[in-house]
Amino acid sequence: MDETNGNVLPPKESEALNIEEKAIELLKTVYDPEIPVNIYDLGLIYKVEYETCTKTLHVEMTLTAPSCPAADFLLEDVRQKLVSIEGPEKVDLRLVFEPEWNQDMMTEEAKLELGFL
Repeated sequence: MDETNGNVLPPKESEALNIEEKAIELLKTVYDPEIPVNIYDLGLIYKVEYETCTKTLHVEMTLTAPSCPAADFLLEDVRQKLVSIEGPEKVDLRLVFEPEWNQDMMTEEAKLELGFL
């Protein structure tokens, strides 16, 4: 159900929304080994979109710094979590650096946890 207006979503939109929500739920279990906040709340995830016609889950993410020593670990952890989702036949995980990540991209909870508030 579309909570904004109470209408029932078409099946394809509902499927996409469910898969995107599951992806976000799993991304919130991925932590940078050096930071006690998950990568989603850190603002490192720029896009989570499921394309029903191609059964492809598209995810764009970044790192806190291009030279992040945990980059390989994080990308592999994200990939493993995303491929575990039932439905998508393909995961398109892209590492991007535009826009450049900054602390303003963190959730309020992440800022509080890290002492920025």
